[in-house]
Amino acid sequence: MDTFDLVTGGAGFIGSHLVDELVRRGRHVRVLDNFSIGRRANLKQHENSPAVEIVQGDIRDETLVDRVVAGAERIFHLAALADIVPSIEAPDAYFKTNVDGTFALCQAALKRKVRRFIYTASSSCYGIPDKYPTPENTPADPRYPYALTKYLGEQIVMHWQQVYDLPALSLRLFNVYGPRARTSGTYGAVFGVFLAQYLANKPLTIVGDGTQTRDFTYVSDVVAAFLTAAESNLTGRIFNVGTGNGVSVNRIVEIIAPKATTHIPKRPGEPDETRADVTAIQRELGWSSQVSIENGIASLMKNLDYWKDAPVWDAASIESATKKWFKYLK
Repeated sequence: MDTFDLVTGGAGFIGSHLVDELVRRGRHVRVLDNFSIGRRANLKQHENSPAVEIVQGDIRDETLVDRVVAGAERIFHLAALADIVPSIEAPDAYFKTNVDGTFALCQAALKRKVRRFIYTASSSCYGIPDKYPTPENTPADPRYPYALTKYLGEQIVMHWQQVYDLPALSLRLFNVYGPRARTSGTYGAVFGVFLAQYLANKPLTIVGDGTQTRDFTYVSDVVAAFLTAAESNLTGRIFNVGTGNGVSVNRIVEIIAPKATTHIPKRPGEPDETRADVTAIQRELGWSSQVSIENGIASLMKNLDYWKDAPVWDAASIESATKKWFKYLK
């Protein structure tokens, strides 16, 4: 493979969509994934493609990371451990993957003179901010190890840019949804829960009163933000990636299946609202979201087979899965 793009976590939800678009644009892609979260099925469309090379391995393996980075023109770093509860239960694993793994990748990128480095950051670093929409200069306030380790990874990338001139940008993603969203793990994201319940003809489980809002951002918009960032000449900048609009959980229920619902208590440590201030990315990169929540959900509803084997949560199983959430984040 000649010059190529490296996508860490390329078999995951967002990563696999990014691989699809890179290939569609004529790029060669090397995927690094340990398949602890990512799924080979997400890349089955590239099974026999000479444009895609899949390397099974871990970003904590410095020797492997150096090898897979060699020859890369651009790096899109998406590999990470996610989820709130597991990060509370195993902070060491999260630190080693999200922090040490990012350090190893930055070191390899410098050694191999990579032209662009795009880091996937998380809006969870804002915690419960005082300002909505939330701008990038809002003080970080991570509330659990996942949020902290993703923020620390971002700080490494930005420090390496400042000190060593690593040509890097960081994108803070807000509430990404779409086809191939993860269905495994401890109590999945709202769309995974709702769609599995919908297919099983079960009531949709709403946390709290459902008036809380999220900046739900469709995966194709996020992929477009990655590519726009990679094609720019900017470095050392952090950008929010979101719609700039908040959509309530109740509105999601209205669109999917409004008739049968059940409620569970609101969880501590969760904001009532997430909403990105996207002024900077619109002004400096010319990117803005294109997919409305109605069109995004319509696309999901056309691909329901993906969720047919997803776990079907109910109030009792969610309560059991989130006990440590209430214990440590109260």
